[in-house]
Amino acid sequence: MNTYLLRMPSPIGRLELVSDGTAVASLTIERDGMLPREHSPETVDDVLRLARDQLEEYFDGERRVFDVPLNPSGTPFRRAVWDRLREVGWGEYTTYGELGMAVGKPTAGRAVGGAIGSNPIPLFIGCHRVLGADGRVTGYSGGQGIPTKLWLLEHEGITLAA
Repeated sequence: MNTYLLRMPSPIGRLELVSDGTAVASLTIERDGMLPREHSPETVDDVLRLARDQLEEYFDGERRVFDVPLNPSGTPFRRAVWDRLREVGWGEYTTYGELGMAVGKPTAGRAVGGAIGSNPIPLFIGCHRVLGADGRVTGYSGGQGIPTKLWLLEHEGITLAA
């Protein structure tokens, strides 16, 4: 299987995107100045060009829906959580409990949280749009953590609980 790689700047830090030639397989937000494939050469394909263009439009406030092909690798449960997350649009949010209910596992809060935390394609799969049951911001594993999540929520105009 071929793997393609692209890095790009963004308001939340550099992004590293990986494609399998037909779909985006992963997106990583820079953490502490580093990306996982920092020293690998870029090899850009059409999927990554499309992804880059749509991310630039998103950060410019011009795009609210992504239509880039995605291929996240994960268990059937995790894929079900990610599929449901893809239905949560710009400016909307959901909770861990609502996600559990939506995938038929209303008491699986920890498993839902694990699936969200292991999302291999953040931004395209909007895990930043998941809040606690009381509307408060909870953890975020991308970029610089909570500050990155707060930036994304504010960018989308999502109002948070006090």
